[in-house]
Amino acid sequence: MIREKVIRPLPGLATLLVLLLVLGLNTWLFVGAAGSENITRVLLTAGVFVVAMIMLPGFLIVQPNESKVLTLFGRYTGSVKDAGFWWVNPFTKKLRVSLKTRNFETAKLKVNDAHGNPIEIGAIVVWRVVDTAEAMFEVDDFENYVRVQSESAVRALASSYPYDAHNTDEAALSSHATEVAANLMQQVQDRLAKAGVQVQEARIAHLAYAQEIAHAMLQRQQAGAIIAARYKIVEGAVGMVENALELLAQKNILHLDDERKAAMVSNLLVVLCGEKGTQPVVNTGTLYT
Repeated sequence: MIREKVIRPLPGLATLLVLLLVLGLNTWLFVGAAGSENITRVLLTAGVFVVAMIMLPGFLIVQPNESKVLTLFGRYTGSVKDAGFWWVNPFTKKLRVSLKTRNFETAKLKVNDAHGNPIEIGAIVVWRVVDTAEAMFEVDDFENYVRVQSESAVRALASSYPYDAHNTDEAALSSHATEVAANLMQQVQDRLAKAGVQVQEARIAHLAYAQEIAHAMLQRQQAGAIIAARYKIVEGAVGMVENALELLAQKNILHLDDERKAAMVSNLLVVLCGEKGTQPVVNTGTLYT
């Protein structure tokens, strides 16, 4: 693998001043040589002028959060990461690579979760180039490589988790956002390591059941919510009935045998657990007549 080699080239401003000084001196010598008709001096000064013109393309400007990757006759020679005005070998090819943090949102992918249910999932990936040599020479078009491999990681993630957890110990896409995001980030980073890219953040941006099962899954979720709510209602009602019987016994308001306790418990549970308001019934007799 080609590893990044950071170089610090010659300062551009100092090199430019020297080049201008040489050109000025060379022009003065050329005028003098032309007046004296000294062919050797004319050719020499003309050669210096040509060399100076060849040096001009060696100047480059590196912006903040930018790098220039240099190649000379097909060989990687180094990367310039320091912002400023520099001069390098004029025959080198200069490739610009941005070091800024970038982000993109993957397409909404349709995949099967760990339970085989079709879901729609999309993610946001935040990344930046940290090794310019690997980004330029180890993969073809590293930006497209990041996009394709990120979608591949999202597919792999979706197939390893269920959409909803059926028990409290099971991690799910919808309920364990932190764990899922950490796993996604690791999977994306593993795929992009060879491209000189560092993943700074990866998280799910869109998650839903596929349209063909969305209605059925919504009914299942509603049923689960109803069951959980009913469980809480019954649990609370039993506690209230228990407290009522204890208070009646402590204050000697009523002395109830088992049959009357059963009737009171039944009536209280009906009142407390019923969905609609109850209608009172006045009993003028007794339980035994």
